[in-house]
Amino acid sequence: MSTLPDLDSLKLLVDVGQLGSLGQAAKAAGIAQPSASKRVAQLERRLGLPLIERTPRGSMLTAEGKMVAGWAAQVLAAAEELMRAVEAVRHGEAAHLRVAASMTVAEYLVPRWLGEFQHREPVVQVGLDVVNSADVAARVLAGEVELGFVEGPSVPEGLASRVVGTDRLMVVVAPGHPWARRRTVLRGPELAATPLVVREPGSGTRETLEVAFKGLHRASPRLELGSNAAVKGAAQAGAAPAVLSAYAVEAEVATGRLVEVPLTGLDLIRDLWAVWRRGRPLTGPATTLLAIAGRPSRSADEH
Repeated sequence: MSTLPDLDSLKLLVDVGQLGSLGQAAKAAGIAQPSASKRVAQLERRLGLPLIERTPRGSMLTAEGKMVAGWAAQVLAAAEELMRAVEAVRHGEAAHLRVAASMTVAEYLVPRWLGEFQHREPVVQVGLDVVNSADVAARVLAGEVELGFVEGPSVPEGLASRVVGTDRLMVVVAPGHPWARRRTVLRGPELAATPLVVREPGSGTRETLEVAFKGLHRASPRLELGSNAAVKGAAQAGAAPAVLSAYAVEAEVATGRLVEVPLTGLDLIRDLWAVWRRGRPLTGPATTLLAIAGRPSRSADEH
């Protein structure tokens, strides 16, 4: 007889923790509560640990049960991945990975990551959605994509995350703008009080800037635009100063089409994050891409 617990028993234990009672877990499994109690008892004997505490108010996981349930969730996720892969092979389909990335990460980092990924996983088809950071988080939470990449000062609730890089926001102006010739360093309050060309709400770039401006008097934006290219174009045309990722403006600054304005007194360094659904560990191709993205590389300041 195998000493390994069966997956149905592990799923029952996980459901007790998530649904709050053995009765609800039994209902979700489509079995009677006495059968569920018997299955849990068999699992406790097999593992040699008390997993559920039965009280007058119902059943709850013990401390050991909570630990086992956490590990069991990983086993169940891996089993689901196994069955998806088997189903793909059965139907002659290539493995598929769906990813979403914020615009800055998608434009300047993801192409290199995917190039290496295709060398490692040549039979995997990758679909990439390019949206702003808020939309990336929403798609990951909805299960529409397995892995997302965002930038910003924080990670939304419900997501597990790992830092895969850093970035710096830069203040840039057209060569003919008065700030391009200023002899004093720009300070945070002056920048906050200036109408700027900015990314749209929901963008990680916009969120980073708003967090940096907290507590300062802020002017309304001159323009709100939905892409890095549009913001750069407006800044080059002299509409107003812009604040963008160093990745996004490095070519324009290097060629003189935009001028960086030195800034002091504001923290415009931000993390770049890989995100996935909490409680659903990554498996298969997604873990490969995460490993590639998470390797040390040059930051935006080194470009």
